[in-house]
Amino acid sequence: MNPIVNASYIEQYSTSFIKVLIDYSPKLIAAVLLLFIGIWGIRLVNNVSRKIMVKREIEPTLIKFLSDIIFWGLRIILFIAVISKLGIESSSFVAILGAAGLAVGLSLQGSLSNFAGGMLIILFKPFKLGDAIEAQGVSGMVIDIQIFVTQLLTANNQVIFVPNGALSNGNIINYSKQESRKTDLTIGISYDTNLKKAKDLIYEIIAKNPKILQEPKPSVSIKELTDSGIKIAIRVWTKNENFADVCSDLLEDSKTAFDMAQISFQPFLKETSRQQ
Repeated sequence: MNPIVNASYIEQYSTSFIKVLIDYSPKLIAAVLLLFIGIWGIRLVNNVSRKIMVKREIEPTLIKFLSDIIFWGLRIILFIAVISKLGIESSSFVAILGAAGLAVGLSLQGSLSNFAGGMLIILFKPFKLGDAIEAQGVSGMVIDIQIFVTQLLTANNQVIFVPNGALSNGNIINYSKQESRKTDLTIGISYDTNLKKAKDLIYEIIAKNPKILQEPKPSVSIKELTDSGIKIAIRVWTKNENFADVCSDLLEDSKTAFDMAQISFQPFLKETSRQQ
């Protein structure tokens, strides 16, 4: 090719490139400035909103979740604004994003159910971290509340992951909601036992236990008369943190006192000791 013609093409392309660059540079500069200002603004809004939620003593799990929603929501808006500044049609991109969101939503229906359940748990707070609960056939202490699952720590140090969808739609027993808790223990004695003496011994045991509350008043009563013996119900109130110790102490002290008084426990065919 003729060097003169080649130089002419290069000069023509250079001129066209410079012209396009000059025409496009305001949009590029505006988009870059918008990007940096937007990133700074998102951080500022996120920090301010987090401080406000902490000041209002909102649940830490909810603070983290809402902060993430604000952060990523503003980032998506910023991205759309930046590509619009560059002259890229954003309406088609939004339509594609919406269609992709619908497809993902349909494929993750179970996860969305758990997500909605997590939101309900965080907002309505049927339990909080550290509470002892029973739900979905398992029981334990709540050690973490996430968006999709809640973690429970059982008495034998096992971690159970319960899906929030099922958890929010089922019955939940929260043993820590109230400061005190009532025991409901059942022991059995034979018909030839002096009933008054047996009840007096149990009342003495209750009076000596400092972990048992005297209000509401403790109760020792006949629960049931069976073919094999008499069922006696022991109902006392104690603080949540002392519940397990009180149940154990009552049974152990009753056994010791009955042995000394030569009162024998009456076995039953079915288990008769339970706790509420």
